[in-house]
Amino acid sequence: MQALYQLDLTQEKKPADTPSAEQLSQTLDTEHDSDATRNFASQLALSAWAVHADADKIVAELAPDWPTHRQPPVDRAILRLAYYEISSGHAPVSVAINEAVELAKVYCTEQAPAFINGVLDKLAKRVDGQPTTPLPAPPTENQADAWLDDAVNG
Repeated sequence: MQALYQLDLTQEKKPADTPSAEQLSQTLDTEHDSDATRNFASQLALSAWAVHADADKIVAELAPDWPTHRQPPVDRAILRLAYYEISSGHAPVSVAINEAVELAKVYCTEQAPAFINGVLDKLAKRVDGQPTTPLPAPPTENQADAWLDDAVNG
């Protein structure tokens, strides 16, 4: 989510300068996250960024009172990531929605989890589930758990 948030803020100003996965990986937490975790997160963020226009279009249709440009950047990043995970088949729909809601509980306003849950529930019914971009193998369970513990515990 951090890498996708970073892409959103930087690409708005310089869309032609999309970083490589390696470059993006170097901007992430090198103290607490392994190279494998950072590389995987970067690949995931770049894959989600590649389809962000599709995600934004569907979200705008599903939540016309809260189009993408009116959403806080963190909410936007969570919705885009979940869209990618659902549409690519990267994660089961229920897992992607649950992860998004949990991220919103930690990083967003009090109203965001319900909003994100509602939008993603509608979105899941519209997405065909065809893979869009393959990803490398995820980090091992221990690496992923360590990242999540760091993210939740600060």
